[in-house]
Amino acid sequence: MKKIFMYAAALLLSSVAFTSCSDSNDELTDSKLTNYVVLEVQGDEFVALPLGTSYVDAGCKATLDGQDAASRLVTEGVDEVDENTIGFYEITYSAVNDDGFPISASRTVCVYDPSITLNIEGKYNTDMAATMYLGKMNDVKDWYPFADWAAGYGNTSQCEGITFTQIVPGIFYCNDLLGGWYWQIRGYGTSYAMTGYVSVDNDGNVELISSYIPGWGDGLDYIEEAKYDTSTSTISYSLCYAGQIYMKPVMTKVSDL
Repeated sequence: MKKIFMYAAALLLSSVAFTSCSDSNDELTDSKLTNYVVLEVQGDEFVALPLGTSYVDAGCKATLDGQDAASRLVTEGVDEVDENTIGFYEITYSAVNDDGFPISASRTVCVYDPSITLNIEGKYNTDMAATMYLGKMNDVKDWYPFADWAAGYGNTSQCEGITFTQIVPGIFYCNDLLGGWYWQIRGYGTSYAMTGYVSVDNDGNVELISSYIPGWGDGLDYIEEAKYDTSTSTISYSLCYAGQIYMKPVMTKVSDL
């Protein structure tokens, strides 16, 4: 799949100056035409790379006003791709035209283990009694069930709709690693769901790859003791967010996606 990053083959930029004339008409001056570099990523924009396989970048084509502009192209991130470490790596391509205007494009490389057969993909509900949150109630700080916190915020419904979606074997995208804490219990909406990617091995051990909460623009401090139990189709782990939010989510699969 190829994608042409062409924000403008020719972008008209105008610097406008107005002068006062005897007939009260304004005069437009200093108009300038600038051509942007056109970037065309070669090959796929998402590359699934089996663990242990050397990565060879397909590159990016750069042209300016229809002419080859390879000399302007700057490629970054290729040397950072570690074929022995599962995860995501970004390759970026950028160029600047004669007037100093930049353009960029990117490719994502996903290193994965093709031997992983365990698939945790599905829709999950948070176990409101088993999921715990470290906080203070009635001036007593302790671990309290999600159900207690939900009731305290006037929410008696179950946290549901948590999904894990397989990207490649052994790597999954989750739409809320907080199990609905800000999204549903606190009622902040999906912008405050903790999205993220995790890896899983055939023994059900789960590792955090990355996480991001759009509403605040940051991610989890860590996830530990993470496990998928095949006998109960349950995911459980301990997490820390912002150095002060401590939780132990337990989520049970209720259906396939």
